[in-house]
Amino acid sequence: MNRLVIIPILLAGLLLSACQREPEDYITIKGKVFIFNIRVARAFYMLTLNRLPTTPDDAVVVAEFEDPSGGPPLIKKQKVFPKMTRIDLQSPDVNCVVTGKAYKIKITLKSADGEELQTIDTTLNSTLDETMLPEKALVLGAKYDRNPEAFNPDGSIKFRKKCG
Repeated sequence: MNRLVIIPILLAGLLLSACQREPEDYITIKGKVFIFNIRVARAFYMLTLNRLPTTPDDAVVVAEFEDPSGGPPLIKKQKVFPKMTRIDLQSPDVNCVVTGKAYKIKITLKSADGEELQTIDTTLNSTLDETMLPEKALVLGAKYDRNPEAFNPDGSIKFRKKCG
């Protein structure tokens, strides 16, 4: 008698589990990299996402980048417009980037009314560190005049020191 009760319960459980939908992907990561702009002595994260056809218009992508120098995550938001096929997100400038360390990135896609549709957690390792950047921008102004504060008396560039 117990078998007659258990078998229908197991079958019902199997059918119900088959009805559950897998979470739908709306965006995928196309690329992620640290950009080191030597001319202006700045570094930042650059994140490119693919927008899949199911992504709703007017959704908002929120990227939280780990701050290499510590502190709260650096946040960047981007609205998804109807004709967008990719979404580019650039973090605010960062300091203290170290070679080989895995920096966390959390990407959240929200609908226009704020409902969370998808979350992606990833990391980014830099192949360079901050010591390859000059202490100050190499040029000043619209004419790209040489910045005297960026150079040593012998004409060599003053590079940044390691953080910490």
